Amino acid sequence: MHPRKPLIAALLSSALAAGALAATAGLGSAQAAETGTTASTGGVKIAYYDQWSVYGNAFYPKHLDERGIAANLDVINYSFGNIHPTDLTCFEANKAAGDDNNPNAGDGAGDSYADYQKSFSAADSVDGVADKWDQPIVGVFNQFKELKAKHPQLKINISIGGWSYSKYFSDAAKTDASRKKFVASCIKQYIQGDLPVEGGFGGAGSAAGIFDGIDIDWEYPGSADGHLGNHYAPEDKQNFTLLLAEFRKQLDEYGAAHGGKKYLLTAALPAGQDKIKNIETDKIGAYLDYANIMTYDMHGAWDGDGPTYHQSPLYSGTNDPTDVIKPGTEKYSIDNAIDSWIDGKPAYGITGGFPANKLTLGYEFYYRGWKGVPAGTTNGLAQTATGGSGARPLSQAAGIAYYKELGGIVDNAATTFWDDQAKSAYFYKDGEFFTGLDKRTIQARADYAHQRGLAGAMMYSLLGLDANATLFKDIVTAVGSSPTTPTTPPTTPPTTPPTTPPTTPPTTPPTTPPTTPPTGCTAPAYVAGSVYTGGQTVSYNGHNWKAKWWTQNEAPGSTGEWGVWQDLGAC
Repeated sequence: MHPRKPLIAALLSSALAAGALAATAGLGSAQAAETGTTASTGGVKIAYYDQWSVYGNAFYPKHLDERGIAANLDVINYSFGNIHPTDLTCFEANKAAGDDNNPNAGDGAGDSYADYQKSFSAADSVDGVADKWDQPIVGVFNQFKELKAKHPQLKINISIGGWSYSKYFSDAAKTDASRKKFVASCIKQYIQGDLPVEGGFGGAGSAAGIFDGIDIDWEYPGSADGHLGNHYAPEDKQNFTLLLAEFRKQLDEYGAAHGGKKYLLTAALPAGQDKIKNIETDKIGAYLDYANIMTYDMHGAWDGDGPTYHQSPLYSGTNDPTDVIKPGTEKYSIDNAIDSWIDGKPAYGITGGFPANKLTLGYEFYYRGWKGVPAGTTNGLAQTATGGSGARPLSQAAGIAYYKELGGIVDNAATTFWDDQAKSAYFYKDGEFFTGLDKRTIQARADYAHQRGLAGAMMYSLLGLDANATLFKDIVTAVGSSPTTPTTPPTTPPTTPPTTPPTTPPTTPPTTPPTTPPTGCTAPAYVAGSVYTGGQTVSYNGHNWKAKWWTQNEAPGSTGEWGVWQDLGAC
């Protein structure tokens, strides 16, 4: 999968003038509140909120409240934190990233101004009260604190890395000592909340209680296909696993020492087989709560004049040009990506073995497109573009448009078309071809996720939504319910048939509680030290419990609502 190009809001000039950063993108439910358990039955909803949202787009945390977004989310990933180029630690800085063509663009960059120094007026704040000069912190961090007060089910992670800030992951993960130092610094800054004092704000514990976990967005371990200048090495494959293990260990230790809280560890992970092969897919699931697969950006402006194709096809159709653009992999598709993570692809060096019920599918809130595309016989699909890839005023990036920028193109039946092979929509008007989500595409993707027993949805990024949060609401409806119509295989089979057809029962059964509660402690007693896998049940302290994934030495009930054990009720 081609790495995501920066989705920069129309803010860079104003952000620079304010001395703040509009960082480039890396990528990137209410159900949990209602049930009191992790939404692990296909309905978990995770979404990215970008630092630079507060500038030209004026998309503030209060809009997450007012537009019904926060009430229907389980997790917000706040993007992005950076890695210091010499200390190899988490840090804060007020320095804008450089030109994306510069290999050192992200070195030392950060947006501490947006994070905790930007004051919000009463009209722009979540609680309707203006920030004061003598608060410990202001900025997005303080707005998140207000947002969580209104929506106690909501968890917020700090996302580290992304497209611009992944350069030094390889170095930070290289040795046991460097991993311990890096992880400890991230926990100290974001979980313990010890922010550096800048602009009169910050200090020890000033951000305590805001973040509920850490999201790792390393783009990409062992791969030269990340940002220009990124460091990478063959040993990244093993070191990524060791880094996640260290995060899990230190987060658990910190939680145990602070009231027994369970802190989340998630990761944004690739959908391209050329990058999945550099990850120990059978090992990292032991440490992650959720793996958010970036099932988008499979085609776009970097393909040159085309041929035009979907950026996130559910299946690969006969006119998919991937084998020409990226030899050595199967054609890019969501199905091929999920098969790789769960079942493996030995021919492509991929082991598989990742727990299905920890995987989320990516849903993009932006469109990729080309200009000067002839209609042909397919309304622009699989055609050669002659006008390059234009930018829209808000995205200000070649070939990218937000949902809120496309006006009636996406919602107009006269300009919306359906590719039944890819199970994806595309949009064509006046020589412009766009690829991305509509309601039908969302439903097909959600149905597929249910059928594969996946955890739910990851959305990148909330900045692309319109004022009605249209796509978000469509995803909430589709992901939070059972499939309406089974997603059938393409009418013309993909060049490489899926190894697991979508009509096959999920590889890992969904962890929906039984309709009839257990009537007795008939399950075997929990035995400390034993290894349990997803779906196994035990009895412990008068309750029956079901393991959601692989676990060892985690007593039922000890890791909270986001833990591995699902409480099936009293015996």
